[in-house]
Amino acid sequence: MSLVTLTDVVKTFDGVRAVDGVSFSIDRGEVVGFLGPNGAGKTTTMRLLTQYLEPDSGTIHIDGRPLDEHPPEFRRRIGYLPETNPLYTDMLAGEYITYMGRIRGMTDQEISSRTDDVVAQTGIENVYYRPIHQLSKGYRQRVGLAQAILSRPEILILDEPTEGLDPNQRVEIRSLITQLGADRTVLLSTHVMGEVQRTCSRVVIINRGSIVADGSVETLVHSGRRGTRISVEIEAPESEAGEALARLEGVLGVEPGETGEPVAGRARFAVQASGAADPRPQIFRLAAARGWPLWELHLEHESLEDLFRDLTRAPAGEGAGAADGEGATGAGSEPSGEPGDAAEPPEEEDGR
Repeated sequence: MSLVTLTDVVKTFDGVRAVDGVSFSIDRGEVVGFLGPNGAGKTTTMRLLTQYLEPDSGTIHIDGRPLDEHPPEFRRRIGYLPETNPLYTDMLAGEYITYMGRIRGMTDQEISSRTDDVVAQTGIENVYYRPIHQLSKGYRQRVGLAQAILSRPEILILDEPTEGLDPNQRVEIRSLITQLGADRTVLLSTHVMGEVQRTCSRVVIINRGSIVADGSVETLVHSGRRGTRISVEIEAPESEAGEALARLEGVLGVEPGETGEPVAGRARFAVQASGAADPRPQIFRLAAARGWPLWELHLEHESLEDLFRDLTRAPAGEGAGAADGEGATGAGSEPSGEPGDAAEPPEEEDGR
């Protein structure tokens, strides 16, 4: 039995379906990447899982039991880091962690027994007694993760935990999430495809409120392939070379290749072949027969980003939806839930 199951879940804001019949499940120990463009329904779905919102219809089950029938129990089993990290910036980092533990109904003894482990896991020993407003974005995210795992939740829901971090901070938080996922079930939302490929065992893609893909990265990328694509750079007249390449057996089309620093006398092409056909030997023989020096000839691999763009590309003339809590405005938008809205002092860099 899956640990988390959503079945035909619907959530509407002012007549707009932010979540439209969403169904998927997560097994124990899985780290699942939850992908979608802004406004696709990611944040709303996560808020439904954490009971920040209630669905209009459909069901959510934890361990086979309806989420809405046992709210206090299930809230204790879920750790949540929202997209907008809800920190009280006038508190010390340690005070905030203790405060969040008490909100969750933990006793002072439970908080005390867990704090050392949580602080060590998230690497915030050096900032434990510092005001949160003095911390860099990287350390603030670590403090947010610390409060999310304090109660030893079975399920960890992280909404864009690396948003706004620099490359070094991203690596640190990604490594931390990998460690946390060793003994927890994790649902991770992000726009960084590399993070998903390095961190997640499975991917669920949502677009316009509906699930459009669900499976392992390898399986999804393989299923999305549209034949073979070859990158070619050849020293030859561009029009003549393009026409010759297009006449090769199995070639479906020839397009201009990726733009780069132009080199006089050379032409770049992207050659699309049918099915599993690989026209590289034919291209090599063509170049040799015509006396055209061949500077580049390699097979391009479909990526998760390519698949994501194919599945979520908006129809011509339409923009991305704004029904979700992700940057939405107006009736469809959700409150950020951030407790401190006052202006904060400038961040003091602390090496993270």
